[in-house]
Amino acid sequence: MKFFVDSADVDAIAELNDLGMVDGVTTNPSLILKSGRDIVEVTREICAIVSGPVSAEVVALGADAMIAEGRKLADIAENIAIKVPLTWDGLKACKTLTSEGRMVNVTLCFSANQALLAAKAGATFISPFIGRLDDINLDGMELVADIRTIYDNYGFETEILAASVRSVNHMRAAALIGADIATAPPAVIRKMAEHPLTDKGLEGFLRDWKKTGQKIV
Repeated sequence: MKFFVDSADVDAIAELNDLGMVDGVTTNPSLILKSGRDIVEVTREICAIVSGPVSAEVVALGADAMIAEGRKLADIAENIAIKVPLTWDGLKACKTLTSEGRMVNVTLCFSANQALLAAKAGATFISPFIGRLDDINLDGMELVADIRTIYDNYGFETEILAASVRSVNHMRAAALIGADIATAPPAVIRKMAEHPLTDKGLEGFLRDWKKTGQKIV
């Protein structure tokens, strides 16, 4: 499973990228606001760090305006994936932009039917929002599993990008189900390395090592 970083924090992205933990990046208007920076400036900087797809989101609601914004965003760098919402106008924009050879990430997906439409429209990525479904007592991972089955049934090439990831359990479940990608905040990716038994074992090893009185360097 590929890891995308859901952030516009350049320093956090660079740190994870240096460790080989970044296959791409997703941003949205809320993350741009949190960064406090100009969308073009910060997106260009992220694209220079990461070789994989960097999703930049349109804010228009009509298809023609989405297409215009998408083309503008795509001019920032060659690895831009244009992010459009899963609305009828978003699907129209997706079809046009993918027909022009651009990567398109169709976002705010909450049903298998929506995901099927996005694949038919030629989406590069479909982003089912796991955490937001969990928030209303629905199983976000069940949606990912349904999309995986549908796409595999018909050989759709659209990649499943598990989004709205809130925890390490979400990451594990997405990998088990077979999501192509999971996008998560830097803190969630870092937390995947943590386990209390690892900490306990390390504490014991270091305590015993100290008793030997030896040094390695």
